[in-house]
Amino acid sequence: MAISAKQVKELREKTGAGMMDCKKALSETDGDMEKAIDFLREKGIAKAAKKADRVAAEGLAHIVTEGNRAVLVEINSETDFVSKNENFIKMVDDVARHILNNNPSTVEEALEQSFEGEGETLQDFITNQIAKIGEKLSLRRFAVVEGGENEVFGSYIHMGGRIGVLSVLEGTTDEQAAKDVAMHAAALNPKYVSRDEVAEEEVNREREVLKQQAMSEGKPENIVEKMVEGRLGKFFEEVCLNEQAFVKDGDQKVGKYVASKGGKVKTFYRFEVGEGIEKREDNFAEEVMSQVKK
Repeated sequence: MAISAKQVKELREKTGAGMMDCKKALSETDGDMEKAIDFLREKGIAKAAKKADRVAAEGLAHIVTEGNRAVLVEINSETDFVSKNENFIKMVDDVARHILNNNPSTVEEALEQSFEGEGETLQDFITNQIAKIGEKLSLRRFAVVEGGENEVFGSYIHMGGRIGVLSVLEGTTDEQAAKDVAMHAAALNPKYVSRDEVAEEEVNREREVLKQQAMSEGKPENIVEKMVEGRLGKFFEEVCLNEQAFVKDGDQKVGKYVASKGGKVKTFYRFEVGEGIEKREDNFAEEVMSQVKK
C-alpha cells in the first residue's frame, strides 16, 4: 500500500527513527502504526527516542580543513566513554565534512539538509547513530571560516577534542602564527579579540563593581576613579585576546606578537565541550557498568 508522508512523520515523532527506516517499517507492516513501532523496536532503531530527554554534555570538538576553508564543530554525547568510540569519532568527522561542503548558516538548517544523497537528512543520520551507539547525540554548534587573500586561519585541538579553536589572521599568511594564536586561545579562554568588541553595558557594569570595591576599601574619592580605570585595564587583559600576555612569551601581548608577523587577529572561535550545559551528576561506577552492559 502507498505510505503517506504524514504517516512517516508521525512514526518518526513516535520513535525518533530515520525517515527511510520509518518508511520501510510502515511498508513492511502495511501501514499499521503500532506494528511499525514494534518493527523498529525489534531492529533496535526506535531506542533513539528513549534518549531524547537525556543530557548530552560530553563529546568532541573537531576541525576539518580543506584548502582555505575550515569548520569547527561540537557534537555531544552523554558520556566521555562514547566520545572515544571509533564509530562516534567517524560520525563527528562525517558531520563536519557535510557542514563544510554544504555551508548551512544554522544548526537547524544543517539538520534539515540532505545527507550524502542517501535520501535521508543529516538529522536522520544522527538519529540512526543514536540507535547504533546507544546514547543521545546532538550537533550543538559549528563555525565555518574561510581565509581570504592575505589571510590565514590556524586550528588547534586540545585534550583529544575537549577544546577546539579556529583563529583567523589578516594581513599575513603565517600559518604558525595563526596556530600559535589558536593554542593561546585554547589555554587562556579570551572572550573577545579587542576591547572595542566588549559591549558598553558590560564595561559599565564592571566599572561599577570596581568602584564599589574601591570605596569599600576606604579609598579617598579623589583616587577611586584612577583606581577603577587601572583595574578596568586588568579586566580587559583577562577577556581580550590582543591584550593577554602571550603564552609562548609572557613579555609580549598577543596583539603585539601577531603585529610582529605583519598581521592582526580578525576573529577566533573557541568551543569547549559541554560549556554552559548543566551536567547530570552520575555515579561513576553506574556509568561504567552502563557501558559494559551495551
